[in-house]
Amino acid sequence: MKYSSRFGSRAPRRPLLVFAAVLAAGAFLSAPGLSALRDAEEVDLTRAALERWVETRRVISKERQDWKLGREVLQDRIGVVSEEIESLRGRIGAAEADIAEADVARAALIAQNDDLKAAAATLEDAVAGLEARTLALLPKLPQPLRERVKPLSQQIPSDPSDTKLTLSLRYQNVIGLLNAVNKFNTEITQESEVHELGEGKSAEVSVLYLGLGQGYFVNADGTAAAVGRPADSGWMWAEADHAAPQILQAVQVRREEKPAAFVRLPIVID
Repeated sequence: MKYSSRFGSRAPRRPLLVFAAVLAAGAFLSAPGLSALRDAEEVDLTRAALERWVETRRVISKERQDWKLGREVLQDRIGVVSEEIESLRGRIGAAEADIAEADVARAALIAQNDDLKAAAATLEDAVAGLEARTLALLPKLPQPLRERVKPLSQQIPSDPSDTKLTLSLRYQNVIGLLNAVNKFNTEITQESEVHELGEGKSAEVSVLYLGLGQGYFVNADGTAAAVGRPADSGWMWAEADHAAPQILQAVQVRREEKPAAFVRLPIVID
């Protein structure tokens, strides 16, 4: 019985001891595994950190190189733009100088234009007076001369304020007409015209104009003649049959049908 009681008192302790030994062994066995596992995780974390650091350094290096290259490009562009700015400033300065010179020239042209307008107004008044006097002169001209200057006289406006002709053309018309009149006045002109000889009869006669001051006509057989002179309404002819032979001789000399000779002709002076 004593044996049983001792045995019975020790029997419950063995499981506890075995369990403690197992735990101790397990602890002894598991501690190196945990340490290796932690070392592996730290290695992975370190490797990942190193890779991120290397990538970061690579990106920083690339960004630095790109920035450096971009800075050089920008500096080149800045240099080009600066040159263009300087060129534009020079052009602007030259343009401003040209504008100033143009303004001076424009002011001079405006002043000159004003002077020309004033002169044109004076000339317009003058040519209007010349046109009026020229139109008043036309009826006093011999019929052949009036026909000769008709293309010019028709261009002269009856109302100077209502014409589309330029000032220069109006002067040309007046000057051309007066030149023709002046030429006629300095020459002896022979014409063939139809005149009344009396008793209502008309015949073709030879007419001599001594300029614009005196005129004569004679029929073909030298029996009828007249002396003419200018008047306000046209040329007036006065019978001069007594001078018909002399007038016929003068006509024949003018035609070179007879040799030159001194011929006495009647003259009418008012």
